[in-house]
Amino acid sequence: MSPKPSSGDDFILKEFTVGPMAVNCYVVADPATKKACVIDPGFDGAKIKDFLRKNGYSLEFIINTHGHGDHIALNGYFDSPIYIHRLDNDFLIDATKNLSAMFFFKVRSPAASKLLEDGDIIELGNLKLKIIHTPGHTPGSISVKLDGVILTGDTLFHGGVGRTDFEYGDEDAILRSIREKLLIFSDDTVIYPGHGEISTIGYERRHNPFLT
Repeated sequence: MSPKPSSGDDFILKEFTVGPMAVNCYVVADPATKKACVIDPGFDGAKIKDFLRKNGYSLEFIINTHGHGDHIALNGYFDSPIYIHRLDNDFLIDATKNLSAMFFFKVRSPAASKLLEDGDIIELGNLKLKIIHTPGHTPGSISVKLDGVILTGDTLFHGGVGRTDFEYGDEDAILRSIREKLLIFSDDTVIYPGHGEISTIGYERRHNPFLT
């Protein structure tokens, strides 16, 4: 059974499944200050922007969990600062690296405003988002932790892990990232992946065929 989406007095986490590759884009918001960020705006920008407007949220920045085109395609649509790990910075403007050239929708994102590093704490109103560098799917893949929730991008999925057969992927690195950076958290930690349904660390520890 999947855990319920996380929202309440402390933070809001709204999921949008967008575009032809069914990317999970997330809005994280602080209900007290109405400050919000968008994580991985791949497609359907009008729907996301409408949600922000209707709820009175002020978009402070965008976080890209990695630099592939399906996760960064609408970075420029929001006219907001862009945060990405420094090792994926070049992916923003290189359609070959970000794979969009392969799928015939060449993506060039605006430049990053902030280059992230492992352990960075990003403040969003009263919220603190912790950046966890989880390389493997790409060199600069990150996960984002907020209280008992981790947004895992294309590193860890429900019953799977991110692809490593593209250029710049590394199978050993992604498995090491999951084991050393994600499975250290408690079993009840909820994971929100870049594709597919939500899960928990405990479920993946026990049932993910790539990890058991």
